[in-house]
Amino acid sequence: MFSTFLYALRGHGVPVGSAEWLRFLLALRRGLITDLAGLHRVGRAILCRTEADFDKFDIAFAEVFDGLELPPDLHRRLEEWLSEAADQSAEETPEDGRSLQELWDAFLETLREQRERHDGGNRWIGTGGASPFGHSGRASRGVRVGGPAGGRGAVSIALDRRWEEYRTDRALSVRDFQRALKSLRRLTREGQYELDLDGTVRKTCENAGDIDLVERRARENQVHVVLLMDAGGSMAPHYERVSRLFTAAEGLAHFKSFTSYTFHNCVYGWLYDDIEEGRRVRTTEVLANLGARHRLVFVGDASMAPYELFSPFGWPIDDALAGIDWLRRFKRQCPASVWLNPDAQRWWNHPTVRAIGSVFPMFELTIDGLNDAVKKLRAPT
Repeated sequence: MFSTFLYALRGHGVPVGSAEWLRFLLALRRGLITDLAGLHRVGRAILCRTEADFDKFDIAFAEVFDGLELPPDLHRRLEEWLSEAADQSAEETPEDGRSLQELWDAFLETLREQRERHDGGNRWIGTGGASPFGHSGRASRGVRVGGPAGGRGAVSIALDRRWEEYRTDRALSVRDFQRALKSLRRLTREGQYELDLDGTVRKTCENAGDIDLVERRARENQVHVVLLMDAGGSMAPHYERVSRLFTAAEGLAHFKSFTSYTFHNCVYGWLYDDIEEGRRVRTTEVLANLGARHRLVFVGDASMAPYELFSPFGWPIDDALAGIDWLRRFKRQCPASVWLNPDAQRWWNHPTVRAIGSVFPMFELTIDGLNDAVKKLRAPT
């Protein structure tokens, strides 16, 4: 059973290593897990490295253990039987050497035979006594039913997917975008001169107490961010997500400058400052202003008719280059460039997507994808 659970966890993307799995098996051997609720709680605490794994853990847990919990009516009747715990005896109980699977098999067999409430015994499901089934007894290990830790079934809790919003492969909010983009800052000492307190103290000590003021330039962010977004057509379903990215980038005051342009399908001879009002700028002018301190972020699904990417067209005639050639110009002018694709990666097997992916490092427009893109922009080589 638990090997199946391990494969399900890994299949759903929970990075369970050998150390975590051995620790989980040790908790089982020591009897720390005696029911599905405990299995869910302790398993998640041991096997998940961050809260981002909780939702994937819950999906795997529900997939493996769904149907193993007692039917609600039978569970209610057992709860009624076990509502009052019998007085426990101080008598010691020998260690039960059965495995967890053997205990479960014995529990289900006992449940089929039992017809009434029992307290204080050593076999039936009840309270007190030495029986490994029930609660408030003195058995060394067993299957707990009822008792103070009762509540909703573990599978039901897992199916609730309370941690879905913590996953890192979901769509991004404005706050997620801002947190990722802030790490693009690259501070250099090129601002106004200011007092270097640590340097002043150090130099004063070296001068045997004679004060020696040390100044240095203030740290300023020298990164210029340029955002180029595909608009219209197949990008319509992604409007809200791309708008959140634009809102986050425009609202940050952490860059030396921020500029945004829009295009349709691919970059050609013109880029738009405001596509609705028709304000536009020559692409050659944008290219001429790019340099080593610029960070270029394209956003688009990269999917279009092949002729739109590979065939030269445009106006004026001297700008009539193929879209792929314009993109290569941008990459040459600004090596720190990435492409964010709002489509899931399984849809990237398309000729124009593959071609653009060969020019720019391409990442999904998710939290993980944006974080990877920012890392690439910080170290473009």
